[in-house]
Amino acid sequence: MYLSRVEIDSNNRAKTRDLTHLGAYHNWVEQSFPAEVAAGERPRHLWRIDQLSGRRYLLVLSEEKPDAEKLVTYGVQGTVMTKSYDHLLETLHDGQVLQFRLTANPTHTITKPGERQGRVVPHITIEQQRQWLIARAEKSGFELIQNISAENPDGQPTWSFDIVGREWPVLHRRADQSGNGGRLSRVTFEGLLRISDVAAFKETLIKGIGREKAFGMGLMTVIPEA
Repeated sequence: MYLSRVEIDSNNRAKTRDLTHLGAYHNWVEQSFPAEVAAGERPRHLWRIDQLSGRRYLLVLSEEKPDAEKLVTYGVQGTVMTKSYDHLLETLHDGQVLQFRLTANPTHTITKPGERQGRVVPHITIEQQRQWLIARAEKSGFELIQNISAENPDGQPTWSFDIVGREWPVLHRRADQSGNGGRLSRVTFEGLLRISDVAAFKETLIKGIGREKAFGMGLMTVIPEA
């Protein structure tokens, strides 16, 4: 596995004029693997957009290395970085505490009486979105850490994670029948977790969490707690 990053050339409007919807970013990621395109292969690549210190970055997790020239299509020259992800996966172990960042699409299904299939709708409130992640932690191989204040040991524990970004990016350029561009809920979580099932956790890192993975959702990255 490989984790790649490139800074998006946000100051060059002429260069990035096509990046107006998530479908364009998806195409950018796919075209960064020309050998797969030529072979008609479509393995899933997890990706997301990060904003750090006023700059925007595209992160891509993939089984094969992307083509650096293709990956910098909308990026700043000289900012492509690709490193092996296998070393990190090999160092993970049960009980390990990690800092994490996750961009996801928190949703739930509403099923009415008589319907065979429910309707998938986004969680709207911050509390609903936080509970969405809490509910998925155990089966994803980790537990979210709770803190108890030393000044108030009998008080309510607080979670060691928070929501640091909430957006509704356009999915496709063309409007749907309702007249809008088809937007997705994009929520970014940051905080601390503890690995409870290392095998399941590795699967989570490789395969992602939640829906809409093709459109920049589901990628969790971790670093050891300082």
